[in-house]
Amino acid sequence: MGIVVDERKTEGAPDGGWGWIVLLGGFVITGFSYAFPKAISVYFKELMQEFKCGYSQTAWISSIILAMLYGSGPVCSIMVNKFGCRPVMLVGGLLASGGMISASFTTNIIQLYLTAGVITGLGLALNFQPSLIMLGSYFDKRRPLANGLAAAGSPVFLSVLSPLGQMLLNRYGWRGGFLITGGLLLNCCTCAAVMRPLKRKERKATACSQELKEMLPPEAGQENIICENNNDKKPTKKKLLDFSVLWNRGLIIYIIAKFIVVLGLFVPTILLVNYAKDQGVPAEDAAFLLSIIGFIDIFARPTCGILAGLNWIRPKMSYFFSLALLFNGLTDVCSATSTDYKGLVIFCVFFGLSYGMVGALQFEVLMGIVGTSGFSSALGLVLLFEALAVLIGPPSAGYLVDKYKNYELIFYMAGGELITAGIFLALASFCFINQKKHKDLQQNNLAEVAINPKR
Repeated sequence: MGIVVDERKTEGAPDGGWGWIVLLGGFVITGFSYAFPKAISVYFKELMQEFKCGYSQTAWISSIILAMLYGSGPVCSIMVNKFGCRPVMLVGGLLASGGMISASFTTNIIQLYLTAGVITGLGLALNFQPSLIMLGSYFDKRRPLANGLAAAGSPVFLSVLSPLGQMLLNRYGWRGGFLITGGLLLNCCTCAAVMRPLKRKERKATACSQELKEMLPPEAGQENIICENNNDKKPTKKKLLDFSVLWNRGLIIYIIAKFIVVLGLFVPTILLVNYAKDQGVPAEDAAFLLSIIGFIDIFARPTCGILAGLNWIRPKMSYFFSLALLFNGLTDVCSATSTDYKGLVIFCVFFGLSYGMVGALQFEVLMGIVGTSGFSSALGLVLLFEALAVLIGPPSAGYLVDKYKNYELIFYMAGGELITAGIFLALASFCFINQKKHKDLQQNNLAEVAINPKR
């Protein structure tokens, strides 16, 4: 008897329909996840006065949120594969909100690290990764555009949350601002509710597709059944975290590059408001600098997503991503000496453009490397490696400011790291990935010649 397949698998990605609602939910989740750690920096001056601490200590708040967002990746992958996206996201929304509400009652900086940092960061992590997985399940041909539109949530929310935070700070103080922000984060639960899994159907076939089996995480309590022999009726469960993706050479290169990127990517935005205030810029104008980055980023991400979907760019996505990293790094380096408000505005315009390009491309590049089937596990592992980098970057920059009282150093540091990452990714992709493809093509041609000498 031959092999019989009794496989639960997803219907093809619809590239529309309910996917647009899923995209809207991903837009909101991405907005909170990436904009909130930067927007909270408007409270840093008051927190420094309240808890008698320096730049490096307050920068730890944003770093811990981002570290939880990244470092919880493997745990989130396991939970998604076990329970499905929607339940995990609902729990995450409650944690994110509860963390900020608890933070409004803290009495020291350590308590703030645990509440606003660890608990809120974990809640955002449990929302962010599942939203990306659902987006990849609903979109295939339009995936670059969908990723670009979802990524636009970050600049939209940054442009809103930053001035909103300053307004709440002026009117209610930092405790009232944290309390209201906790209420806003409950919207993550609403976004979780719309993450409806694609319908599954039973189908018999003569071959088993591992890629289709892993395309969607199982619903709660549901097992993914793969090829089984008539003599062996025991189903094989899907791996909760597939470490075999680390054998992918392209993924290893991507992990190294992203580790270097994350060391410096968030540093300018986290310390920008404090920098402007120290230069004598009024608090409202300083907070508006983040809004300028957000406004430019709003247009940069969807536009970059459209360009990434072009037939002649999509196969060269890693080089396009390298160009975005170089652009962002050069923006930091060239703007290191800007001290007046006009110079800071010009910096924010170019930073918003380059930062938007990086944000729109990073997950599309990863999906292109590992495919939809391995994306959940690969994303979790990538975020874990990035968590260490994000814990090092902003606090290190804050330490430099505390010790040398010189903001130029952090722009040179961040810019140099982005430039290094861009050059490394481009060279490694060319030397190790393209050369391997060329070698494999030659071997295939030789094999065809050996089989059919007349060709």
